[in-house]
Amino acid sequence: MADADPTARPGANAQDATDTQDAPAIQPSKRKRLLLILGVVTAIGLIAWLVWYLLVGSTRVTTDNAYVGADVAQVTPLVSGAVTSVRVADTQQVRRGDILMTIDSADAHIALATAEASLKQASQRYGQTAANNTALGATVAAREADIAQSRAKLDSAAANLDRARIDLARRQKLAPTGAVSGEELTSARSAFADATAAYAQAAADVRRAASTRTSAEGELAANRALTNGTTARSNPDVALAQARLDQARLDLERTIVRAPIDGVVARRNVQVGQRVAAGTPAMTVVPVGRAYVDANFKESQLAKVRVGQAVEMVSDFYGDDVVFHGRVTGFAGGTGAAFSVIPAQNATGNWIKVVQRLPLRITLDPRELRDHPLRVGLSMDVTVHLDR
Repeated sequence: MADADPTARPGANAQDATDTQDAPAIQPSKRKRLLLILGVVTAIGLIAWLVWYLLVGSTRVTTDNAYVGADVAQVTPLVSGAVTSVRVADTQQVRRGDILMTIDSADAHIALATAEASLKQASQRYGQTAANNTALGATVAAREADIAQSRAKLDSAAANLDRARIDLARRQKLAPTGAVSGEELTSARSAFADATAAYAQAAADVRRAASTRTSAEGELAANRALTNGTTARSNPDVALAQARLDQARLDLERTIVRAPIDGVVARRNVQVGQRVAAGTPAMTVVPVGRAYVDANFKESQLAKVRVGQAVEMVSDFYGDDVVFHGRVTGFAGGTGAAFSVIPAQNATGNWIKVVQRLPLRITLDPRELRDHPLRVGLSMDVTVHLDR
């Protein structure tokens, strides 16, 4: 039997036994307090979330499926030729009207000179035609005089014919009495024949003069048809030559390719010496100052979204320190799936419902864009305030 510990206090074993018996009673009470605290914290959290949702969360919808876009300008030469210079590079800022590239203009200069000569020639032809109107009018007047002269000769021939006919008739009556010799009768007959021939000749001259006048009048009418209702500028031939001259000048101007808008050069794919065809893409100008955001919201988020509501946006490019502001300006005409290259055909096979996304167009504040430029394709976090 072991000796008792001389340092042990009297009654210690009894106290330990008592503590051991009270421990199970203390632990359930502590657990209840912890559960009560947890319940209170959870209730406070739920109440705080409910208050936040009623005051804030229900008045906004958010998405991170949003990207910066812009109506980029594709630069394409409008005339064919060899590139003589390229004055810009990718990422370079340009202003509207700045020279981007030039095309060899030798052919355009030749075409311009040819068009100028054609215009002068057409103007000269019009002047000649207008002058011919006067000459042909004089010709018609001369033919009228010829007709009058021929008719006068016809009248004289008719008088001579009547006189010869009367003389012949008189001598024919006197011939049986012997008062007129045979020679006189023969002379009268010859005179009548000559007068008849002269009358026929005079009548033919009148018809010929009338025909000549008709021909002259036709030529005058045809010539006047080329000038009636026109001037030296509105004449069709002159106008056509002028149009070709304008086209030649335009083609010459188009050998210098200028920036159509303000922006940043991108995707430059043309080099000096390269021969380009009209309509071949040479480069792109991105108007970063007129960028917008296309936000793809779920269809279940758009019930209360309206055009004109205020929007706040944050770009990963600048971080949370820079907040962009804008407005909802419109809804797309269809979802992304509807306009995909191979749209879904839900009428065949097994069907699984997928929540669709509808793009919203959001305009940005130009001043904020000027201070913090964005680039096409950057991602954005978008929050639409339904109460603004």
